[in-house]
Amino acid sequence: MIRLLFLVALTALGNSVWGREQRLADSLVVAEPDTIYAEPVITDSIPDSFLEKLDYYYTGWYTSKQDSTFYVDSLYIAESAKQVPFCSDSLYLLRLDSLQSAVPLSFNDIVRTYIELYTVKKRFQVANMLGKSEYYFPLFEEALDAECMPLELKYLPVIESALNPKALSRAGACGLWQFMYGTGKMYKLEINSYVDERRDPIKSTQAAVRYLNDLYAIYEDWILVIAAYNCGPGNVNKAIRRSGGKKNYWDIYYQLPRETRGYVPAFIAANYVFAYYKEHGIYPIQSTLPPMCDSLMLNEAVHFEQIAAKLDLSVEELRDLNPQYRADVVPAGFGKSYSLIMPYEQVHDFIDQQDSIFACNRTKYFNDNDRTADPKNRIKVHAPGLGQEGRARLVYTVKSGDVPGAIALKFNVRLADLKYWNNLNKRMTIRPGQKLVLYVPEKKLSQYKNKAAYSGKEDNTASAPKVETIDGEFIYYTVRKGENLWSIAKKYPGVSNKDIMRWNGISENQVRDIRPGQKLKIKI
Repeated sequence: MIRLLFLVALTALGNSVWGREQRLADSLVVAEPDTIYAEPVITDSIPDSFLEKLDYYYTGWYTSKQDSTFYVDSLYIAESAKQVPFCSDSLYLLRLDSLQSAVPLSFNDIVRTYIELYTVKKRFQVANMLGKSEYYFPLFEEALDAECMPLELKYLPVIESALNPKALSRAGACGLWQFMYGTGKMYKLEINSYVDERRDPIKSTQAAVRYLNDLYAIYEDWILVIAAYNCGPGNVNKAIRRSGGKKNYWDIYYQLPRETRGYVPAFIAANYVFAYYKEHGIYPIQSTLPPMCDSLMLNEAVHFEQIAAKLDLSVEELRDLNPQYRADVVPAGFGKSYSLIMPYEQVHDFIDQQDSIFACNRTKYFNDNDRTADPKNRIKVHAPGLGQEGRARLVYTVKSGDVPGAIALKFNVRLADLKYWNNLNKRMTIRPGQKLVLYVPEKKLSQYKNKAAYSGKEDNTASAPKVETIDGEFIYYTVRKGENLWSIAKKYPGVSNKDIMRWNGISENQVRDIRPGQKLKIKI
């Protein structure tokens, strides 16, 4: 009733754009000078995993890409953050209604919390994403429009990856749209040692549009589609069943996984903040990506360093525009073509100098005399581990008694990464003598090489917790001093403390009784 009366009153005020915007400005709550810019309190309703993901993708991408102007702009934004206007619920409601979205944009306390997360706590991230959106949003909008889908879905990569094309989650999801390996393969994305099209802005967007369309065919409700995109249709179906067949997102809210509960509110908040960032004193930080680009189809392999040696273009710029190439190599040739994205003004230079580019230091990167069945065998450079910049490649020989979990702990890498780097099957079966590739910090390479070379029995209490195999699906984890269920769960991607409690029959009252030396069963 309150909402209805509010909208009736709004209609009575008139329909002119100028009048509406003026009323929006006048609706800001004005308090006494010492309380005008009170900072909203962020509640515990936002999962820690969401905050960690946002900070991780921001730190791993934006702060490493900006030059000195970034710091000047950041200081300016930091100063503006001291004056954050307080907004009433009625103003938030008015602004969301004014967006006229094809996807319902509800407003409640949870949505407000996420809006205030973006507009207060994460202003740096928003400022950077606003700059990046000028490059990526046209790609998203074109693909969505071609399928007559709501353009508002372009905000999904904002909450999925913070517009970081190289984003890699702890569970192994990758790229702007955070495709898992299996889902990427299902939607025909090429994933191998040299190419990962989950990181290709164009092809991953086309695959995401197809996936969203398939989900809409199931639910015919865009909010449920958005929830299913995050946690999978299986979890949404379970939530619907547990709620007695209800198909309204807010009716099944508490039946969904905790992270997914915040996913739709975060999506609504992203719609809001990208429309009203100016009203909150947030200013875009200009992207380093060029405003105009074009693509070339290459029929011969080329390394980014060959291009950079002949054109006024750095390897880093080529990486930013072509994040799908994992070894700085476009592995074209032998009848297969690949695209190369370049700044528009450099395309003609490439065409004019392509012969000299392909010939530049050719033998350093390729062995063109190797005409084997697999054309990638002629590439001399190795692909780094996905998301492992700043790490060195290490080969470990599996010893008798080794299990994947123990190896991951020994070299301080994630089990999901070990599985990805070595294409291990679901049961992660390994055998003595097998070679496993790991990527460890470059500064500690010699230390880890010593670990890899050591052939005697190790004292696991000094280096890593003891891990024993149960049946190939579960392992036994030996609790160490100072550990709890939460810290143990963090060692295994996709595992929560609740999972460990369920697998081991631990009740809420028994959580504090976990002790060193106790063995816990963990599903891998």
